[in-house]
Amino acid sequence: MTAGSDGATGLPADARGAVQAGAGTGKRWYFDDFHPGQQIDLGERTVTEAEILAFAHAFDPQSFHIDAGAAQASPYGGLIASGWHTCSMMMRMVVDGLLNAADGMGSPGLDGVRWLQPVRAGDTLRVRYLTRQVKASGSKPDRGVVWSTWTATNQHGVPVCTVDGIGLYGRRPAKET
Repeated sequence: MTAGSDGATGLPADARGAVQAGAGTGKRWYFDDFHPGQQIDLGERTVTEAEILAFAHAFDPQSFHIDAGAAQASPYGGLIASGWHTCSMMMRMVVDGLLNAADGMGSPGLDGVRWLQPVRAGDTLRVRYLTRQVKASGSKPDRGVVWSTWTATNQHGVPVCTVDGIGLYGRRPAKET
């Protein structure tokens, strides 16, 4: 696929074939719009030291998240974001870039989370959503299940975190087909 429009969804696609999702597209996502191998770019955000400290003080007050001196002496060589903070930032990007424009019905949970590299103040995270599998519900015809992997990379293109998720989405209403 080339830059322009993704014929299946009508959303703009980048040169790598990833669909550009988000509130500005006017697209409403239904279960029927997901297919295995589909990649959706969910934007980027830069991490600040203030938010690393605020999150860690509130939820994960380990020394390498809250104390610059202790963090310097740690195996990380400096202050790093909590892995849970990284997941929270990723979740926000999934919500802003996809779920707010989807007929989402929640999630039964996650299959896995991997923290691959430390996230530091000044890092710019980019999140991509990969649809791995889809299955229409056999008992509830108004919905389906989507298995996905979210990958956050830093400004150098290095993966820092992956989340294997499961989402429930409504089917496209007959009046919209």
